[in-house]
Amino acid sequence: MNKSFRLKRELEYITKSPPPGISCVPKGDSLDVLDASIVGIKDTPYESGVFKIEIQIPEKYPFEPPCARFITPVYHPNIDVAGRICLDLLRLPPKGTWRPVITLSGLLTSLQMLLTQPNPDDPLMTEIADEYRFNRPEYIRKAKECTMKHAFQSI
Repeated sequence: MNKSFRLKRELEYITKSPPPGISCVPKGDSLDVLDASIVGIKDTPYESGVFKIEIQIPEKYPFEPPCARFITPVYHPNIDVAGRICLDLLRLPPKGTWRPVITLSGLLTSLQMLLTQPNPDDPLMTEIADEYRFNRPEYIRKAKECTMKHAFQSI
C-alpha cells in the first residue's frame, strides 16, 4: 500500500469518526507534515487544554514511525522543552513498539493517554519525573499552571 493512499484513508477516518478530543489535518498541500491536536482528558492536570502536535511522515511510512513533537509547551516527564516525546510507540523495534498496523488515530490516542499516565521510569525530563514520583501535588500544580498558560490560548 503506498504512503499517500494510506495517509489519505487515515485522515479521512479521523475526519469522519474522530476519536474524542483528537483532530489531524495536512499542513498545506503536502501529506508529509500534519497538524494535529489533542484535548487533555478530564481529571488530569491537562484537562480541557488543547495541545498542538506536529507530525512528520517519513518516506517509508507505515514501515517507519512518524516523528511527532508537541508545539504547545507541556509540563510532563516524557516531553521536553523542544516538544520531543519519549514514547516507545514512536520508535522501531527492538527499542520501540512501532508496527505498520498502527494508525495515526492510534498514535494520537496514545499521546493523549501519555498525558493521562506519564512514564517516570523512561523520562526525558528527569527533574519532572522525580517530582511526579516524590511530590505529586507540586507536579500537578505546575502541570495545571503550564496548561492554563499555553494550552488555553488555542481554545
